[in-house]
Amino acid sequence: MRIENSVMKLGIIGLPQSGKSTVFEALTGGVTGPAHGSDDRIATIQVPDKRIDTLSAMYRPQKTIYARLEYFLPATAGRQNDHAGDRNPWMAARDCDALIHVIRNHAAAGFEPPSVYRDFLNLDQDLILSDLVVVEKRLERIELDRKRGKKTDTEEQTLLNACRQNLENEIPLRRVADLAAARKLRGFALLSARPMLVLFNNDDEDDRTPQISHLTDTENCIVIRGKLEQELAQMAAEEAADFLSEFNISESAMDKVIRKSYELMGLISFFTVGEDEVRAWTIKGETAAVEAAEAIHSDIKKGFIRAEVLAYDDLLDAGSYAAARKKGTVRLEGKTYTVADGDIINFRFNV
Repeated sequence: MRIENSVMKLGIIGLPQSGKSTVFEALTGGVTGPAHGSDDRIATIQVPDKRIDTLSAMYRPQKTIYARLEYFLPATAGRQNDHAGDRNPWMAARDCDALIHVIRNHAAAGFEPPSVYRDFLNLDQDLILSDLVVVEKRLERIELDRKRGKKTDTEEQTLLNACRQNLENEIPLRRVADLAAARKLRGFALLSARPMLVLFNNDDEDDRTPQISHLTDTENCIVIRGKLEQELAQMAAEEAADFLSEFNISESAMDKVIRKSYELMGLISFFTVGEDEVRAWTIKGETAAVEAAEAIHSDIKKGFIRAEVLAYDDLLDAGSYAAARKKGTVRLEGKTYTVADGDIINFRFNV
């Protein structure tokens, strides 16, 4: 009866030699096969969650299912004039839910010293230009339809004109909340409207964030030591723990980027538990219970009666679900209840 939990897709982009492939391998646990610049690379990973570990130890289910993320490295995902043949390197990234922009912040043989802000602007302007082409083509089509006497969507046209104005002023749409969230614009898959995480790819010994306030104050930025993290991703757990301690790394790049990605996209997890399965479900924050039910199956939304809810911390405090029920921390909620991160939910429904 259950359907597969939806997987959030993050596209990794950056200029040539920024370290995109290194970061991809650091985030996905190492090299999964030969890497060729002409091939897209994609990997699905489990989202580490100690709460799921604890629930699984408590219930000892037949299956434990973690939330998942998909990392996507488009082929030739550099500037538009770097693509091979007639392929637009941005087309493949348009179905991503968010973008990870990798910027070189270390010396590289045969290349100029790093120029973080310049590189950021170069790529961001490519995204803006790509979106501007899409917006102008659609506006031209709307105007042509109007001249032919066809009915046009004035709201869509107003939104597109606002997009064009911002893009012409070199303002990425992710900085204009109303446009980035507009439902009528979703079908255009505008890249500059995607949430973006900026990764400064540093040398092994350098964990400092570049002091560029006009970038770090306007974008979500973190530092990654790409080569170091690439090595870490290929180690056994015990060896990795020693490695983290030696280089004073408090959490791996994978964990850090996942956490920041969840924050960036406004995602939370709720859990379903039982002897058959313990599972994490990923939804947007501020989601109503009836909409969260649909993440499991549309029939549960259709026949929604009540949601039996227990906060994860309340379960740990009580020691068991039965004890939590006796303490009165298990409660029944209706359709409009806003699901909180860490809620354990049993949906009651009838179809």
